[in-house]
Amino acid sequence: DVELAPQPGLGDLAELVEKVGRTGLPVSVHVEGEAAPLPRALDLSAYRIVQEGLTNALKHARANRADVTVRYAPAELVLEVRDDGAGAAESDGLGHGLVGIRERVKIYGGDMTAGRAPEGGFVLRARLPLEGRS
Repeated sequence: DVELAPQPGLGDLAELVEKVGRTGLPVSVHVEGEAAPLPRALDLSAYRIVQEGLTNALKHARANRADVTVRYAPAELVLEVRDDGAGAAESDGLGHGLVGIRERVKIYGGDMTAGRAPEGGFVLRARLPLEGRS
């Protein structure tokens, strides 16, 4: 019998960060606010958004480090993946991975931005509303 592992969520970020770190990209995680249980699908989507942001930093940005911020607020969850890389020389920063993130965010009525930061590097930011929480 094939054992199926549970789908990851934000509680699994430490393992993701460790994996990415083993590839040579150090990652720091900052959690703001009080972590609260999330609906399973939203938790999975949040994890996948961070995962894609780190994958982009690793594959395209030529970054030396990345920072992940998870901000819990009463009515929303904000995710930010910031790197110090130069970005891909021949890319407009709107690859298929970012399209997938935008679609995930739209499902929950949130919004997303991605682009070069004025101080350098690339920033992916996603805001996911948390319905039914106050």
